[in-house]
This record gives sequence, structure tokens and C-alpha cells, in this order.
Amino acid sequence: MVALLIAFGVFGGIGVLLTVVLLRRGTGRTETAEGLLVEQEALRRAHHDRVSFGTTAVHNSTPMASDSYRRRDVRP
Repeated sequence: MVALLIAFGVFGGIGVLLTVVLLRRGTGRTETAEGLLVEQEALRRAHHDRVSFGTTAVHNSTPMASDSYRRRDVRP
């Protein structure tokens, strides 16, 4: 029972520590031109990844037409 209370205490302490760290971080955006360019590039890449690997792009074909399905049948 004591071990369970210690475990919950450790988990609670970690949760409080993470909350304090996240609340202390500033939510302000980058002020310099280089930082803004880096943010814009990251947003552009994130949008491209969401479109490329989204549900519609991944599941838009039948199982018989996918490359991975064809590769399973090939034997060396």
C-alpha cells in the first residue's frame, strides 16, 4: 500500500513539474526575420505532411492497387 502511495506521489510530482514548466514557457512568437522564416517553413512542411499522409490520401485506393499488397505476393 505504501509503494502504491509513493508511486502516485511520484506521478503527481511529475505532473505538477510538467505543468509548471509548460506554464512558465512563453507563448510569444518569434520576433526576428530568420525565426519567422523558420516558422513559415515548418508550417508549410506540416501542411504538406497533413495533406500527403492524411486519411484521404492514404486510403483512397483499393487494397489490390497498393504497392505493399503486390509486394507481399512476390517470392525471391
